[in-house]
Amino acid sequence: MITVDESVVEQLSRFDSATVQNAAILVRGYVPPESDYSGPELKCMMPDMGTIVGYAMTAELMPLHADKAGRDLRIEFYDSLANANVPAIAVLKDVDQPPGRGAIIGDGMCYQMRALGCIGVVADGSARDVPGIRKTGIALWATGRVPGHGPFKTVRHGEPVSVAGLTVCQGDLLVCDGDGVTRVPVDLARDVARKAAEVRDAETRMHQYFKNPEFTKDSWERWKKSQD
Repeated sequence: MITVDESVVEQLSRFDSATVQNAAILVRGYVPPESDYSGPELKCMMPDMGTIVGYAMTAELMPLHADKAGRDLRIEFYDSLANANVPAIAVLKDVDQPPGRGAIIGDGMCYQMRALGCIGVVADGSARDVPGIRKTGIALWATGRVPGHGPFKTVRHGEPVSVAGLTVCQGDLLVCDGDGVTRVPVDLARDVARKAAEVRDAETRMHQYFKNPEFTKDSWERWKKSQD
């Protein structure tokens, strides 16, 4: 897995996912959204936890009909978390039919993942035991909530998955918060972190300008000229 210096991860964690996405545009231009950020179906279950940044560790699960599937690869997936030696975000995909009908993440799994170095879970599928997951200290994003599941197996891991319209590969750097998930190319992460600081400074100046209680039409005209 290609990684960046820990200081870059720490810098990115100071910003929200929207600021990071804006910064990435300035660094490498626009890209299709499926390579950039998650869609509206992905819900942040614990927005008070703020921004987390980590490396994606991917897995595909069948939570309803796994008795018809092959060998359960959960231990192998957990081994990959244990051996990653990075702040890991488990990116889980429900590949059963119908997707979302059975939970693919719960508090028992999160206690295990947390012990193995996982800091967050991003699930294209449903979660259960959300209050219990909060107690584990793991941040959670999911596309739904249900109270149960059926026969359950991890059927693949380490392969690219689509999560709420965002394609995530093993080792991708993810910035996650209340708005969702922004993907940061690892090779551009240092530049994106640097540019994010510039974006925040520029936005702060703009916000202060328009918050001025003495704002007038002349203020607006001056702003327009400054943008030319």
